[in-house]
Parts: sequence; C-alpha cells; structure tokens
Amino acid sequence: MSNVIDNPARSRFELEEAGLIAFADYRRRDRVLVIPHVEAPPALRGTGAAARLMAGMLTIVRERGEKIVPTCSYAAAYMRQHEDQQDLLA
Repeated sequence: MSNVIDNPARSRFELEEAGLIAFADYRRRDRVLVIPHVEAPPALRGTGAAARLMAGMLTIVRERGEKIVPTCSYAAAYMRQHEDQQDLLA
C-alpha cells in the first residue's frame, strides 16, 4: 500500500518517510496534471523515496482516470524508465 497522498490545498502529492516529506507539485488542467517539480529532502535522497513518490502518485492518477505531463526532469526521466506507465502521459 502506498503512503502517497494528494494534498490539493498545496497542489502536490506527498510521501512522508522518517518524518520528512518528499513531494511532487502539480498544476491541474481538467483531467491532466502538469508535474513541474519533484523534490525529496536531502536526508531522503538516494533512498528511493522520489521513485516511491512517483509510483504512488501514478497509482492515484491511474485510479482517477487522469493523465500527466511531466515537465520536471526527474518526473520525465522516471516516465521514460517505466514503460508500463507510458499510457498515463497526456
């Protein structure tokens, strides 16, 4: 089960690990989410937290029948590396 939540008040998906928050900002365009920024705190970098955040975010996006446009370089690279998620690209 994913620990990723959508925080619509802050327009971002969040993953809390070790008391720290990794997040992916988004801008909504109808049923498409533009992802301009993904960030993990320095203490979580190299732990796979950002990848877990992306996986959880994409699960939520898929369940809602939405699509994404990854303008963040990390999000775009993640999508290129995960061919099974390509159908979520707008």
